[in-house]
Amino acid sequence: MQESINSRDIVILDLMMPNFDGIEVIRYLANKELFPKLILISGYDQGVLHSAQLLANDYGLDVLDVFTKPISMDRLTNVLFTSVSKVGKLSVDESEVKSKDNKLLYEFSPRVEDIEHAIKRHQFILYFQPQVSTKTNKLVGAEALVRWQHPIHGLVFPDKFIPLAEETGVIESLTNEILDLAIQQCCQWKNQGLFIKTSINLSAKNISSLQIPEQLRSLVRRNHLDPSMSVLEVTESALMGNLTTSLDILTRLRLKGFQLSIDDFGTGFSSLSQLHKIPFTELKIDRSFVKEMAANSESFSIVETCVMLGHKLNMDVVAEGVETQEALSLLTQMGCDIAQGYYIARPMPAEALISWQQNRLKK
Repeated sequence: MQESINSRDIVILDLMMPNFDGIEVIRYLANKELFPKLILISGYDQGVLHSAQLLANDYGLDVLDVFTKPISMDRLTNVLFTSVSKVGKLSVDESEVKSKDNKLLYEFSPRVEDIEHAIKRHQFILYFQPQVSTKTNKLVGAEALVRWQHPIHGLVFPDKFIPLAEETGVIESLTNEILDLAIQQCCQWKNQGLFIKTSINLSAKNISSLQIPEQLRSLVRRNHLDPSMSVLEVTESALMGNLTTSLDILTRLRLKGFQLSIDDFGTGFSSLSQLHKIPFTELKIDRSFVKEMAANSESFSIVETCVMLGHKLNMDVVAEGVETQEALSLLTQMGCDIAQGYYIARPMPAEALISWQQNRLKK
């Protein structure tokens, strides 16, 4: 195999070949740090292709499409043409995305001291992604998403600082800042006549702090808010630590009136166990299933099952990653309660959400 392959190349890979299989090729490419774009083909069923695609993605390889034999030449031509056209338009490497001051964003690697300084200087802001009812199409909530408004590097996304904050323990101070901003914004929306739930993400560190239920209760009381308007999102992976402590904290949060959402549902290893033990009020289906559901029967079945399970347990069901009208229509037919995703709206500043909502009401 030629090792001059690069990320601009496209490899059409049959999973079943005479001397070795496509999975071995995928592993070889990853081990050699060769990252072409892949088109996977096979005479096996869609499930095998789907698993191979997920494996390639886990290895860091980009899969353009998958084909079951016999191959549609029109579809293959379209995939190749689209990919080649996209590559031809790139003037710089995709990782070299520049900010307004022409600095390369990937060069910015913050230190823990930078995050601590940013918290003290109140440089963190919140964007909000709307959540709408699939039955009424009305705005019912918004997820708070943190951004760092850096004075030099501009708007910095959470993947640049959240992992470091969690590793170093700064996440507790950062979460306190986020909670304060979110509750203040809820209060402001209430004064403007907008009554919607606000979803706020909690990390593993947050649900190991026995003081957080009291801190949150004091915060909503000071702002004269109903705690049930705050939905605290916890990922399955965050619950994999000390489950006894997590159960203690999350149960007390429910007793104090807060809503609890299990985020990224279906991606963990003990989903049903968590639902049984912890008093969640909302189930949030992971975007990876929602994005694939229109084209992949297995993803469709998983989403449908999640909706049925959530309702059987008297939980609201939220689907994130809704990017097409087709996906929204399928979710509505399934009876999913709430949808969130780029098809509905991208995350936006709080003041933009008011305008967005007013424009929707005029239509």
